Amino acid sequence: MPATFRLSTATPTDIPRLAQFVNRAYRGDSSRQGWTTEAHLFDGQRIDEAGLADLLALPNAAILLCSGEENHLLGSFHVQAQGTVLYLSMLAVAPAAQNQGVGKFLLRAAEDYGWQHGCTVSRMTVISVRPELIAYYERQGYQRSGKTEPFPTDPRYGIPKQPLTLLVLEKPLKEVS
Repeated sequence: MPATFRLSTATPTDIPRLAQFVNRAYRGDSSRQGWTTEAHLFDGQRIDEAGLADLLALPNAAILLCSGEENHLLGSFHVQAQGTVLYLSMLAVAPAAQNQGVGKFLLRAAEDYGWQHGCTVSRMTVISVRPELIAYYERQGYQRSGKTEPFPTDPRYGIPKQPLTLLVLEKPLKEVS
């Protein structure tokens, strides 16, 4: 595990490498090395370069990057302040770097981003058939809101192998110390 993590934000020049990184973390054989794989749930990619450009162009949005030694990309996380709500999506951690604190580092950085942008609640959606991922976020203080959302049908985010629903998880934000 790297002794320290470095936080930065993605720019348009990062999009090609970020698309490859996110897709390797979520889909395909390389993702199966980690516990957060979605390869058993989807065919196709997780996101394409145009989708990443769209995310970067949203108002009050950023893609946070966690790098380790020699600027090696270990994780990424999309954040967007929407009024008083911080919306989190697409936390990706390199399969070989999972269980080393990268996800927690990015989650804390995301919550700090929300606090700095006047957000009082952090919100995310998680695929309902991912109990291990839901449990991870619950250990980080997120709670099920009781709300659900349909899974997007746009094939550029992958083709579900079964019907899927998203659970909405929320957490009140406090200043990160």
